[in-house]
Amino acid sequence: MAGATSDASIQTTVAQDAPHQPGKYRFALIALTSLFFMWGFLTCLNDILIPYLKNMFDLSYTQAMLVQFCFFGAYFIVSIPAGNLVGKIGYQKGIIAGLIIACIGCLLFYPSASLASYNMFLFAFFVLASGITILQVSANPYVSTLGPANTASSRLTMTQAFNSLGTTVAPFFGSWLILSTIEHPDSVTELDQAIATLTVAEQASTVQVPYLILAAALFLLAIIFMFLKLPLLGKKDPSESHQSGSGSAWRYPHLVLGAVGIFVYVGAEVGIGSFLINFLTQDEIGGLTESQAAKYIAYYFGGAMVGRFIGALVMQKINAGKVLAFNAIFACLLVATAIFSQGTTAMWALLLVGLCNSIMFPTIFSLALQDLKQYTSQGSGILCLAIVGGAVVPLLQGMLADSFGIQVAFVLPLLCYGFIGYYGLIGCNANRPNESI
Repeated sequence: MAGATSDASIQTTVAQDAPHQPGKYRFALIALTSLFFMWGFLTCLNDILIPYLKNMFDLSYTQAMLVQFCFFGAYFIVSIPAGNLVGKIGYQKGIIAGLIIACIGCLLFYPSASLASYNMFLFAFFVLASGITILQVSANPYVSTLGPANTASSRLTMTQAFNSLGTTVAPFFGSWLILSTIEHPDSVTELDQAIATLTVAEQASTVQVPYLILAAALFLLAIIFMFLKLPLLGKKDPSESHQSGSGSAWRYPHLVLGAVGIFVYVGAEVGIGSFLINFLTQDEIGGLTESQAAKYIAYYFGGAMVGRFIGALVMQKINAGKVLAFNAIFACLLVATAIFSQGTTAMWALLLVGLCNSIMFPTIFSLALQDLKQYTSQGSGILCLAIVGGAVVPLLQGMLADSFGIQVAFVLPLLCYGFIGYYGLIGCNANRPNESI
C-alpha cells in the first residue's frame, strides 16, 4: 500500500548522507509522524473506493483499476520533479507544498461526486498522489535528520509503524462513511432509470464529507508546518558537482533486479488490496457485504504492521535475503490457496498475505542499495520510480479478472512473489561490477 508500499522510499540514502541536527524536536517529530499516518490512511482508502466506484459507475475490473493506475502513476511522473522542487525550497516548504496539493486533491472529490464523473475522480486521485509524493520526498529525510545519527533508524521505524497504523484504521473509516451507503443496482428496475440516475448521484456524493474532512486535516497540518521553527534543510547547493557518471548505477545487477523486485512487490500488494473487497463479497468465498468486507482489509494491513516489528527482530539474527525469500515463498503458498480453495480458507489465506508483505519493501530496498557507494542516490531514485508497479500490475490483474474471474487473476501476484523469492535467494547476490568500471 498500499500504504506500506511507498513509505520508505528514500530513507536509506538520507540516513547515510544527511547532516543530523542536535536539539529537541519532539513536537516536530510528532507532527512529521502525523504525515506518515495521513498518507498511509489516504492510500488505503483507494481500496475502499474501488468497489464503491465500480458499483456507482458500472465499471469493469480493468476500468476500476484505473484508480490505482492514476494514483501510483503519479509516483513515476512526479518523483523526479518533486525531488527538484524540494532541492530548491527545502524540506519544510516541500512538506507544506505537498500538504496543500494533497488538500486540493481531496477537495476535487467534491465536484467529482457532484457531477458523478469518473474521469474527474481519476484526476483527483492523481493530484492527491502528487501531493503525497512531494510529502514523501520531504518528510522521510527530515525525520532522519531531526536528532542524533545513531537513533535515525529507530525514528524512521517509529514513523513507518504509524504509516501502517493509518492503513489499518482507514478501512473502518471507509466502511462506516462510504460503503455502508451503497444501494446495489439490482434493486433498481429498468423502468426507474430516472430514479436510478438520481440514486447514483446521491450515492456518489457520499464521498464528499469524508474527503472534506481529510482536506481540512491536511490544511491544518500545512498551517502547523508553516509556523514550526525547524532547521532549514534540504536545499541543494547549486555549486555542488556530482562526480558519478550518468547511468552508472545501472551497471549493478543486484540493483536492477531489486528495481524489478520493488515493481512487482508494490504491484502485488496493491493488486491484492484492490481486489480484496470484491473477492470477499463473492458468495463462494465470504458472502459479505461491501461494508463488512472493508473491515477485513484492516487484517491485511494490520498484519503488515505486526510483521514489520517481528521481521525487524528476526533479521537481527537471520540473513535479510533469506527472510525475504521465506516470506515470499509463504506468500506464494497463501495466494495459491486463495486461488484453488473456497470459503473461509481462501478468505483468510489471502488476508494473511499482508503478514508476509511486512518486511518486503524495506528489505528489497536495502538489499538493492548495498555496495552502491557513490551511486547510492541514483540507485535510490531508480527504486523510487519502480513504485509505478502499483499502477501497472493491478491494471493487468483487472484485465485478467474481466476475462477469467477474480480468483484466476491472483495468478499475477503469485508470479510477482515468485520473483521476490528468487531475488532474496539469488538476485540480491548478483555479481557487482568491478570498482574500476
